[in-house]
Amino acid sequence: MTTPEAIPVTRLRVLSAVVEDHPGVLSRVSGMIRRRGFNIQGLSVGPTGVPGRSRMTLTVDARHAEVDQVEKQLDRLIEVLEIEDLTEVPRISSELALVKLAASGSTREAALAVVGEFGGRVVDERPEQLIVELSGDFERVESALAALKPYSVVDVARSGPVAISKVAIGEQRSERRSPAGGVAQ
Repeated sequence: MTTPEAIPVTRLRVLSAVVEDHPGVLSRVSGMIRRRGFNIQGLSVGPTGVPGRSRMTLTVDARHAEVDQVEKQLDRLIEVLEIEDLTEVPRISSELALVKLAASGSTREAALAVVGEFGGRVVDERPEQLIVELSGDFERVESALAALKPYSVVDVARSGPVAISKVAIGEQRSERRSPAGGVAQ
């Protein structure tokens, strides 16, 4: 019999990094995570409200101590301006899924009812096919996909999560590096 202590405890960890927005940064960040032997389960990158900066949201399957090491190593990269493990802090997290369904007749109506239950919307409609958009946190998107499975899911494209801390501005970590690599207050 396997004891609970013998089972390695892994879970999805959500990291948020604000990085300089220029070529090669994504490669350096993902390469560092790869070299540590972690699989990136989800990755989203997009501009922030500050010109020249992007936010990366990474989901990795790792233990807390291992993610601490990755955080420290990423923080040493000059292009990484902020890095935060959002796993255990209050946060808003959302992802997008586009789902292509082979649906006609009564199957179509039942599939549309499921899409409606999850707050999704139809983005393309043809006689034998629907493409729907679903969004929400990971669990909501997973539940919607599971509910749609009986309705001939042909293809799925997912964005990966984007996340932002809900912690009040005055409570956030006050020490951050400036784009030049020094500490900004």
